[in-house]
Amino acid sequence: MPDNCTYLKKIVLKAQNGVPLTRGDLVFLLELSEPPEIDVLFQAARDARTCFFEDRVFLYGFIYFSTHCRNDCAFCQYRRSNAEIDRYRKSVMQVVETAGHLAAQGVHLIDLTMGEDPRMYTRDGFSKILGMIEEVRRVAGLPVMISPGAVPDDIIPRLARAGADWYACYQETHNRSLYRSLRTGQSFDRRIRKKRLAGEAGMLIEEGLLAGVGETAGDIADAIIWMQNEQVDQARVMTFVPQAGTPMAAVSSPDTIRELKTIAAMRIALPDRLIPASLDVDGLDGLKQRLNAGANVVTSIVPPLRGLAGVANHSLDINESRRSLDKVLPVIRDCGLRAARARDYSAWVAQ
Repeated sequence: MPDNCTYLKKIVLKAQNGVPLTRGDLVFLLELSEPPEIDVLFQAARDARTCFFEDRVFLYGFIYFSTHCRNDCAFCQYRRSNAEIDRYRKSVMQVVETAGHLAAQGVHLIDLTMGEDPRMYTRDGFSKILGMIEEVRRVAGLPVMISPGAVPDDIIPRLARAGADWYACYQETHNRSLYRSLRTGQSFDRRIRKKRLAGEAGMLIEEGLLAGVGETAGDIADAIIWMQNEQVDQARVMTFVPQAGTPMAAVSSPDTIRELKTIAAMRIALPDRLIPASLDVDGLDGLKQRLNAGANVVTSIVPPLRGLAGVANHSLDINESRRSLDKVLPVIRDCGLRAARARDYSAWVAQ
């Protein structure tokens, strides 16, 4: 314990001095296993967050506007061949109205997410998405994140011109062999290229990982190093949740400790970036532990009774209003934190 804590403090000091962490540093953090050591890790992550963000937490409204998808990802309930689920497409009017409602409730960003809907992946479909972004910006008056999949290259700068501030396109893992088993038939390098093109177009970039799908600590470390090198603006990790109708339905759902340690390692390696605590895995009950691991964004705030789904858990806590701000804010305060002001978030995005 003392030796591990001494090395941990050296890693933290290195990060505080702006020295990029090595693969060995990150593997060490991710493989800490004793509760006292993990407590020190989480405290170091919270200290790093305080240094750059004080006690402020940002809030993201989430609108999954199409659950149709042309891909067949092994982990995703919305995979093309899953016939066990009901799917939907929301109209632009429905999306804009919901975005206005979320803005009035006090979120700081509108996250517009879809599968790679074949109907949307057409000339008319992309025009619809571009118009949706413009209308959401106009009505909500907030920054917009778009998570549309690996769209054609020429669409990416058009997303930026329409008003999208963020482009999210997750690898889920940076282990190429594991990637091939998760994102069946999809090019690893193509998804990387989309993120780089979005950055060149002026958008901020979010990268995302899955925890508990067969990755090693070294795989996670490699992904975080990539995030350091690419200077991603937001780094996300979520624990895998098995889904009916998928090849991974019988895979055991892992303990969330790997997700929590990854959040902390990301915070120490990327202290000035945004790191989400998602409501999509454990709902409201899992929010406090993710904030205590160093997260500074609450994602997947979904308004109830609007027929909207989550990602990892289709309906968890949504219609019970447990993913609304009036339930989230007390948890934030209980962690000694506070919801930022909308202008704080807009200033961070502009910076």
